Amino acid sequence: MTDVHTTHPAPGVLGRVFGTGQEGEGHEQVVLCHDRSSGLKAIIAIHSTALGPALGGTRFFPYGTEEEALQDALNLSRGMSYKNALAGLDLGGGKAVIIGDPDRDKNEAMLRAYGRFVESLRGRYVTACDVGTYVQDMDVVARETSFVTGRSPEHGGAGDSSVLTAFGVFQGMRASARARWGQPTLSGKRVGVAGVGKVGHYLVGHLVEDGATVVVTDVSEAAVNRVRAAHPRVEVVADTAALLNASLDVYAPCALGGALTDDTVGALGAAGTSIVCGAANNQLAHPGVEKDLADRGILYAPDYLVNSGGVIQVADEIEGFDFDRAKKKASRIFDTTLEIFTRAAADGVPPAVAADRLAEKRMREISALRSVLLPAARRG
Repeated sequence: MTDVHTTHPAPGVLGRVFGTGQEGEGHEQVVLCHDRSSGLKAIIAIHSTALGPALGGTRFFPYGTEEEALQDALNLSRGMSYKNALAGLDLGGGKAVIIGDPDRDKNEAMLRAYGRFVESLRGRYVTACDVGTYVQDMDVVARETSFVTGRSPEHGGAGDSSVLTAFGVFQGMRASARARWGQPTLSGKRVGVAGVGKVGHYLVGHLVEDGATVVVTDVSEAAVNRVRAAHPRVEVVADTAALLNASLDVYAPCALGGALTDDTVGALGAAGTSIVCGAANNQLAHPGVEKDLADRGILYAPDYLVNSGGVIQVADEIEGFDFDRAKKKASRIFDTTLEIFTRAAADGVPPAVAADRLAEKRMREISALRSVLLPAARRG
């Protein structure tokens, strides 16, 4: 990766801006952020601004190395470009990661220093919540930058984006059920949810209301207890391995990425699972997993398609948030998911490939509009 230049967005704050190189192939810009006084170490990755400013959340996570953090930022930001394109938003894809334990390291000074870095990009990147960050954190970040969404309703924001993320995943799951069983419902089906944190617990509520039998697991006992308290009939298993062998009709990975490995897909195939549809980002552990799913007869709803409800919610905040309007947009995930399945069948490719092609087509066509010159404004 080539070091392009050094920028100083705020006194005492150091940043290195990188251009496209081997590690950042295809990315427009990657910024390493370091503020010694607050202890901030963060990476902002802008994958594409073909459709507009790059929108994506800030993940606060205790990565083992800076290389792990960089790779996550690159993967997640690329996924956001495709997610925003399929969601029909005039926004590109970006993502940020803050290196550290959010329960131990997060503080006001760190969040505000991070906000200064976001502001220094002058609107090329717009941030929001992700794993390890919350609405209240975005309110703090917003004290240093205007390029932030997912703020609290008290500050005119959209609030918790997990609400429409879960709603969108549920719409994608309904579409998957329609494609596989002929009816857009999970009633009478056995659905396994791996991860019942921010999004997973809302998804469980939709599934229970729809008449599904729900089985859950999570590394957090508190998260499991919260679901149990709200939905006493939900089954709980010890870990993901037990969930994969729980005779599921639908598997919903809703924790961190890379959930669909060769071993995972093998276990799902052996157990007779019909559908994979969940909220986690970057679920495919490596290229080729999507074909393995298809070969085993498992219908896969691409993650960045079905989990786009959250970004739809925070994007709506940019023009003045209206929940009903945002929910109506998120409900279209049902139709888009069916369209992807139809395209995949017609082209003889896995749904993930069909989704990539549709997203790339939109980015390519809209980006090409920049070649159309607009007349200069008349002087008065």
